Amino acid sequence: MATLKDRAAIAGTGQTAFAKHLPESEKALACRAVLAALDDAGIAPSEVDAFASYTMEETDEVELAKAIGAGDVTFLSRVGFGGGGSCATVAHLATAIATGQATVGVAWRSRKRGSGPRPWRNTTAQLPTPAQWTRPFGLLRPADEIGMLARRYMHEHGATRDHFFNVALACRNRANQNPAAIMYDRPLTREMYMTARWISEPLCLFDNCLETDGALACVVVSAERARDCRRRPVYVHSAAQGLPAQHHGMVNYWNDDPLTGPAWTAARQLWKHADFGPDDVDVAQIYDAFTPLVPLSLEGYGFCGRGEGGAFTEGGALEIGGRLPLNTGGGGLSEAYVHGFNLINEGVKQLRGTSTAQVPGAATCLVTAGEGVPTSALLLRT
Repeated sequence: MATLKDRAAIAGTGQTAFAKHLPESEKALACRAVLAALDDAGIAPSEVDAFASYTMEETDEVELAKAIGAGDVTFLSRVGFGGGGSCATVAHLATAIATGQATVGVAWRSRKRGSGPRPWRNTTAQLPTPAQWTRPFGLLRPADEIGMLARRYMHEHGATRDHFFNVALACRNRANQNPAAIMYDRPLTREMYMTARWISEPLCLFDNCLETDGALACVVVSAERARDCRRRPVYVHSAAQGLPAQHHGMVNYWNDDPLTGPAWTAARQLWKHADFGPDDVDVAQIYDAFTPLVPLSLEGYGFCGRGEGGAFTEGGALEIGGRLPLNTGGGGLSEAYVHGFNLINEGVKQLRGTSTAQVPGAATCLVTAGEGVPTSALLLRT
């Protein structure tokens, strides 16, 4: 059976600065990130013939293609469900390249979430399904929805706020090593965490991702071409998307088991087409819009058993030198929240050996997109 296995590679990455407020437009930030990624790969903008993005992106492909000077474009893809689509953009480009539909693909994310409009502020707005069934009962924001899920996780499996703190601390410790991270010079202590204000109980301030302006991009080409590019290629070994049966969005409370989310579906597909398993992953970049999503993802992707995600975080397991070094640039919690694309770029840095918190000898990396919504994931290797 034909698979994507190692047939395409990420050859270039680029990013802008991250900040609470950047003066440039989302389109300008997108162009900067894409041009930086192309320069990183040593590929001219005129060679780009494929674009992949994901929803909640305001810069469209037509405007981006004109602005960077792309040539004829033969493949276009836009993945649904916001942060759940980040890894799927790379998967779609890898598929297009492996099947001859394109030769040079660009994926990107540009956001002004820090200084731009925030969709959850207007709590009187009528929202489409499924929010119309939950918002009247107080689930106004994603933090409220995940807060409910976290409380059930704590009740059923004994997860504690200390387990969530372990996630926040690992991300903050890595951000403290990363000069590009918003939280670079702001250490986090347990006392700070435990006394922080509630956002949506049991989630406190430090359980929530940042609100950030910034943009990132990557360039995907064939494995053969990648070997001739400027930088060490990082191969797309396996990729998957996941939408479980009878899923109902981030508020998946009506299923028999709401704590087994889309990660479980994506993981089955991901590992089925891989030459290695969870025990062979050297470093992971796991979507961290909220701390409880990390232990749930650890279970879904097979790093521990059902209900064991909280306990997995103990004893420095997520730190450098631990069982599974995590979100080594700081993640959405402490580097920047750009709908998860910084996790893809950080995975590439780890496998190139250029991360600010380098895992010695890292050769395999799992990257995941948003859990709770239809999701996606990548296995990257050197």
